[in-house]
Amino acid sequence: MMMIPRRNFFDEVFNDENLMDKREAKIMKTDIKEKDGNYIFTVDVPGFEKENIEIELENGYLTVSAKTNKEINNEEKDGNYIYRERYSGQCSRSFYVGDNVTEEDIKASFKNGVLTMVVPENKPQQEEPKKRIIID
Repeated sequence: MMMIPRRNFFDEVFNDENLMDKREAKIMKTDIKEKDGNYIFTVDVPGFEKENIEIELENGYLTVSAKTNKEINNEEKDGNYIYRERYSGQCSRSFYVGDNVTEEDIKASFKNGVLTMVVPENKPQQEEPKKRIIID
């Protein structure tokens, strides 16, 4: 009869070298599609409130950041807690959208834990044609 070693859940969780990578892969999942000369970003940010999400544009990079601090305080006068959780965290993603995109070009909305941003395609700046100055 072969004995199967008993696995300890906590040992597996805390000894997993790629734990952070696995969690990060589940945060801020993003889809980007091209439509009518725009890029449409849909970013999943479940559990975050609109007030705790920031979008910044700097040097052609669009950065979405979200943070939260949740604590459930169920004070009971009677009994002892068996299990209680708190969560505090932040995450961010950056995307290069081009040097010619401005804050005014970007439209954003948030509904049901999904952030949607419409960003125009980065068009290269056209050089102004040389203008000839006439000498009188």
